[in-house]
Amino acid sequence: MSSALPPLTALRAFDAAARHMSFAKAADELHVTPAALSFQIKSLEEHLGRPLFHRLNRAVELTEAGRALAPGAAEGFATLQAAWQATRRQGNDTSLTVTAGPALTAKWLAPRLYDFARSHPEIDLKFSATLRIVDLERDDVDVAIRFGYGPDEGMYSVPVRKEWLTPVMTPELAEQFPTVESLKDAPLIHDDSIAFLRPRCDWPTWFRAVGVEFTPEHGARFSNADHAIDAAVAGVGVVLGRRAMILKDMTEGRLVAPFKVAIETRGRFRFLCLPGAENRPQIAAFRDWFVAEIEKTAHISDEFKIIPVEDIPTS
Repeated sequence: MSSALPPLTALRAFDAAARHMSFAKAADELHVTPAALSFQIKSLEEHLGRPLFHRLNRAVELTEAGRALAPGAAEGFATLQAAWQATRRQGNDTSLTVTAGPALTAKWLAPRLYDFARSHPEIDLKFSATLRIVDLERDDVDVAIRFGYGPDEGMYSVPVRKEWLTPVMTPELAEQFPTVESLKDAPLIHDDSIAFLRPRCDWPTWFRAVGVEFTPEHGARFSNADHAIDAAVAGVGVVLGRRAMILKDMTEGRLVAPFKVAIETRGRFRFLCLPGAENRPQIAAFRDWFVAEIEKTAHISDEFKIIPVEDIPTS
């Protein structure tokens, strides 16, 4: 048995077959015929001197040798793919792929992207609106914008301003519920996308911040912040909205914040990319634009009494 590595094409055929547990599906993935794939695996087995698969009537199973090889083969090809993607991105100064949550994309990024595109027509910007955890080393993504605390170990991270929350509603509802006491009778909307924040940033916390003990027992609940805010815009009720998510609807008059008291969480949005990638022209341009856009609306915070959630007594 030779100690030299076998041909890469044979290892690739084995990796695909081991993942699919099917020669036919592996052949489809690699765009080769089943016979060609079977030949590659057979040559790998000859190189090893032992079978890697048990060939059954309509299926295959890994042998002991196959089970030993499969994890390393999968990891090796994943590492190679990541290196290839990283190398390709280093040579590309015109495309930029950004991932951000659906709510931030809909309520904050999308309305502002025209300005960025107009200022940087040379950049081909692509967006992936998802909260799925991405691996910037392996996925075809350059920048991630995420909300929370971190930590962002191993990443280049630029945190922006802390987020605060305040009740917002349509002007019509604001006339019906003009005081904090009357707000207790309003239809309250719950944004469950921030349930992970500690201390909690929910209705009972906001009411305590204004000196009222009240825990709503009812109200529509939404798992996405943008859906909760859209419900408020439609007049369904009052939502405890995050600064970044409500600014556009507030500035355009669809929502108002009549009570001018906000609770501030330590959670914030962060601009993330791989260390060193922040120097690539398109990433640096997007970072600078993102931070500048956040700062453009910083003055709105001056209109509110902002209370850090850590300073609010618990019930």
